[in-house]
Amino acid sequence: MLTFAYSARDTASNKVVKSSVQAESERAAAKLLMAQGMVPLSISEQSERGSLLGAFRNRISGKDRVIFTRQLATLINAGLPLAQSLHTVAEQTTNKRLNVVARDIITSIEGGSSLADSFAKHPEVFNDLFIALIAAGEASGTLDQALERIANQQEKDAELLSKVRGALVYPVIVLFVILCVIIFMLVTVVPQIQILYDDLNAELPFVTAVMVALGNFVINFWWLLLIATAAVIYYLRQYVQTDSGHRAMDRLKINLPLFGDMFRKLYMARFTRTGQTLLSTGVPMLEMLRISARSSGNAMVSDSILRASEKVKGGKALSVSLKNDPNVLPLVPQMISIGEQSGGIDAMMGKAATFYENELDNTIRSISTAIEPLLMVVLAVVAGIMVAAILLPVYGLIGSGQI
Repeated sequence: MLTFAYSARDTASNKVVKSSVQAESERAAAKLLMAQGMVPLSISEQSERGSLLGAFRNRISGKDRVIFTRQLATLINAGLPLAQSLHTVAEQTTNKRLNVVARDIITSIEGGSSLADSFAKHPEVFNDLFIALIAAGEASGTLDQALERIANQQEKDAELLSKVRGALVYPVIVLFVILCVIIFMLVTVVPQIQILYDDLNAELPFVTAVMVALGNFVINFWWLLLIATAAVIYYLRQYVQTDSGHRAMDRLKINLPLFGDMFRKLYMARFTRTGQTLLSTGVPMLEMLRISARSSGNAMVSDSILRASEKVKGGKALSVSLKNDPNVLPLVPQMISIGEQSGGIDAMMGKAATFYENELDNTIRSISTAIEPLLMVVLAVVAGIMVAAILLPVYGLIGSGQI
């Protein structure tokens, strides 16, 4: 049960009443108030959503959606009525937010709405691909199969993203450790060299003097560094959320040295897998392209798919429309062309998706192999500079006979 704060007009006294009520959803709260002879004016959930903990607790993960979808597919395939299947799945889910969404979908279905329309009322949970496959499954009488396809698609997408994140996490962790070691040396070891030189009235070597200056800055202005870092992160996040910032970030991803090829293969795998899933379910070509563009995850790739969609609308073949586009890898239009000739575009897109998924695995392994020696070189250079900054002064003093 959730708690909702409400403002309602009491029909008996014609007064506005403000209080709270417990219900499974906002719609259920409204029904409860109307049953008590009140007209709801405003209803808002009282939860922890405003806090970071509340946001985490109310998050519906990809795993939650996959389990929800598979359970619903199994129950429908077993012959249970749709409403009963949803009731069962809602009772089994451990995610509080998903339980509320499922209850609201049940209420909507019992009110006469289709399953696709009921899911569409929650776009923050169920995307266009999900809705399109549900609608196609309802129309063709193969809802259980459509739900299985959705679950498979979500698992494939989550698996690809997990591999890409894994490839990016390792270098970030190593660079962070290097940065921590540098800061530790600057604030603990290097100042001791300065003290020694000050006691002997000697002049520090240039490298050591630079290190001492950096160390003093970190020690005296660490708070300024923290504020500057937080400000940069904040403004970068704000910029990325704008349309121009989002596009700039997406353009950077596909043009990054070493990582650009990995991202391109990820987007091609996602586009072709989504296209195969939609076409095999009976979704029309133009609708498939529209949904695939929104599901691609990259604004540049999305623009390319939408441009191809306009050409297809004008009468061109999809393979011709995608050919020579800088954001579409050459194998995709080639495989689609074979599918157009054989009458199996969905099958060919599925083969292209499998190829790029395998290629993505190979690319990630290649990046891991290449980045390890590169990071070792960076670590060696940093260590060399730090050792030089610490040992050169000592050798200099020994050579001059001052110690």
